[in-house]
Amino acid sequence: MSEHEPAPTGADSGDDPMYEPRYQEIATFMRAPYRPDLDGVDIALYGVPYDGGVTNRPGARHGPREIRNQSSLMRAINHATGVNPYELCAVADVGDVRFNRVYDNAAVVDDIEAFVRRIVAAGATPLAAGGDHSITYPIFRALSTPDAPIGMVHIDAHTDTWSAFRGEKFHHGSPFRLACDEGLLDPARTIQIGIRGAQNWADGWEYSARAGMRVMFIEEFTELGVDAAVAEARRVVGDGPTYISFDVDGLDPVYAPGTGTPEVGGITTREALTLLRGLRGLNLVGGDVVEVAPPFDPSGNTALVGATLMYEILCLLAE
Repeated sequence: MSEHEPAPTGADSGDDPMYEPRYQEIATFMRAPYRPDLDGVDIALYGVPYDGGVTNRPGARHGPREIRNQSSLMRAINHATGVNPYELCAVADVGDVRFNRVYDNAAVVDDIEAFVRRIVAAGATPLAAGGDHSITYPIFRALSTPDAPIGMVHIDAHTDTWSAFRGEKFHHGSPFRLACDEGLLDPARTIQIGIRGAQNWADGWEYSARAGMRVMFIEEFTELGVDAAVAEARRVVGDGPTYISFDVDGLDPVYAPGTGTPEVGGITTREALTLLRGLRGLNLVGGDVVEVAPPFDPSGNTALVGATLMYEILCLLAE
């Protein structure tokens, strides 16, 4: 409700926190009810407060909490699509992944996988707020198998298909190499959009190309335009099960400075919203928004951007 909207009364409002002032009530994702038991939940919003996989600036462990806070500014009806996800599905904040051994990357992978498996077993669709991008690999372990790999629309500055970093294979630059090597991700149904930034070696770019992923560097995205990029994404993933992974460093850092590995010359927020809305009707099995690092953006704007992207993905999943 904006300052210019009349407050609903009687049966229209009830005790629904969605209609309370934005600064009031306990912060949950999108002001959805907190339901860690997953009872009756169709779409499970959850946090993965982990950044032990970063190779540059830490801080994404604080992402879920601040995205929750900023998502209090989200409202029900999508002005561009007319979708109200809360009328279509039972949406809930189901809490954060808890870690038994937070300094053990392999143990963290197991904890995330077990948490998401519980969501899937309950019949809910998972939508995560990270955390660094290493979290997506264990999510894939919970969502797919080598017999039934999933496709992906991946918006990012980096391919995240790099090999081990300083002897560690579980890091935020490797999730899709690991998933592809294990047969969890179908490279022929994967598109990576917004890739850019100089590298000291071409390992990740070469792996994505060799595996058969569709890599759309930012220059091609700019030349094609958003509508053509959407059409290409839809062509690549087809009608099979598909995951959306949005790293906020895919955006230009003028819009999202609070991230671990910023790269200038990126996607605008308006382009990002148009791109996501163009994915309506895909066979979506989950999604995430990652790499929001609030300590590097005291304004809170990066977390607001992350919350808005998460809301747009929520609308897609609800349909």
